[in-house]
Amino acid sequence: MTDSDRVLVLGSGFAGLWAALGAARRLDELGAAGTVDVTVISAKPFHDIRVRNYEADLSACRIPLGDLLDPVGVGHITAEVTAIDTAARTVTVSGDGAAGTQRYDRLVLALGSRVAKPDIPGLREFGFDVDTYDGAMKLQRHLATLSNGRAGVGAATAVVVGAGLTGIETASELPAMLAKACHAEPRVVLIDHNPRVGSDMGDSARPVIEAGLSENGVETMTGVGVAAVDEHGVTLSSGEVLAAATVVWCAGMRANPLTAQLDAEHDRLGRLPVDDYLRVIGSPGVFAAGDVAAARVDEGHLSVMSCQHGRPMGRYAGYNVVSDLLGEPMLPLRIPWYATILDLGPAGAVYTEGWDRQVVTRGAQAKATKVTINTQRIYPPLNRDRDALLAAAAPVLQARPDPGQ
Repeated sequence: MTDSDRVLVLGSGFAGLWAALGAARRLDELGAAGTVDVTVISAKPFHDIRVRNYEADLSACRIPLGDLLDPVGVGHITAEVTAIDTAARTVTVSGDGAAGTQRYDRLVLALGSRVAKPDIPGLREFGFDVDTYDGAMKLQRHLATLSNGRAGVGAATAVVVGAGLTGIETASELPAMLAKACHAEPRVVLIDHNPRVGSDMGDSARPVIEAGLSENGVETMTGVGVAAVDEHGVTLSSGEVLAAATVVWCAGMRANPLTAQLDAEHDRLGRLPVDDYLRVIGSPGVFAAGDVAAARVDEGHLSVMSCQHGRPMGRYAGYNVVSDLLGEPMLPLRIPWYATILDLGPAGAVYTEGWDRQVVTRGAQAKATKVTINTQRIYPPLNRDRDALLAAAAPVLQARPDPGQ
C-alpha cells in the first residue's frame, strides 16, 4: 500500500453513498483512515431520496453531499462519467467540477438506473417522468401552470404509462395534485401493456392495489400500449386518443448504460454480474452495487432495483473494496428477507413479505409503515456527526420493517 492508493465510487444514490461511507468506516476500523483516498464522482452534489419522487412535497428529498461525506473525510467531484477503462484503471469525466481522467486502484460502480424511454414519437418532447429529482420537479412546475387555462382540453387529465410500483404510486398521488393545480375534477388514467396492473406484485396484493386505485379515482387501461405522445395527449396502440395535458412515463428501468463498457454478460436489465463480495466478474479491481449489479441475495433470487437492496449492497461494497485493497478478509452479501411496501396515496398502502408477496398489512396501518420508511429508515444521519455516519455504514442488515407501526 502507498499513500496514492485510491478508491473511486461512481454515483451518489443509495448504493453509491453507502459504499463511500462503508469504505470510510472500514478504513477507520482498520486504523487506516487517511491512508487511502476515497472519492465519490457524481453528476450532482447531492444525495437524492429518489424513491420519494412521486410525492407532492420533495423539500426533504435532496441532501447536500458535503453534509454526509465531509465529516468522514470522503472527497467528491461533481462531474458526469463518460467512460470507464478497466485496463488502464481510469474513468473519464466532464463537467464544471472536473474534466479529463481520474485514476483508481479500486472502483465501485454505483451509477444506478434510469427510466427506459423507447423511441415513441413525442415521448421525449412531451412526456414527463419521476425518475430523478430534477425530472419530478419539472413535472411539478408543469402541473403548476395548468391553472392558467392555456392547457385546453384535458388540462385536468393525466395519463401515467406503466402500472408497476412507480406508476401506481405516481397515479395515486396525481388526483390531489391535479385538483390543487386545476381547481377542477381530475382524471388520472393508468395504462399498461400487461393484462393486469401491478403484475409483479402477485395475486395476494393485486386486489388491494385495484381497490386502492379505484378508491383514489384512478382509471386503468390494460393490455394496451402507447403509440405516440403530443402536447394534447396520447395515441394508444388501439388507435384511441386520450386528451391529456400531462403524460408521465413510468414504464421500465434499465441499468446505467455505462455498464456496457465493461466486458461482461449483462442481464436483460443491463446489470453486471457480481460475485458474493460484489466484485464484477471478469473485471479485476471493480465492484458494483445497487441497480447496476445483479447480486445473489439468497439461494434462489437476485437483487432487485430498489433502495431495499441498494443500501446494503453499498455498505458491503464499501467494506469489501477497502478490504480487498488492503488484503483483509471480505464479507459475502446475503439478504435473507424481502418485503415490498407500495404507497397507494389517500387509500393507504399495502405491505407484503416474501418473494411471493403475501399481504401482511394494508390501508392506514401499512401507510404508517411506509411513511416511517420514506421519512426515517432510508435516510442517513443528517447531523454531520462523523461517528453517527460511520456507525450507520456498518455492513449489517437492518431488521425487516415493523408492520405493526
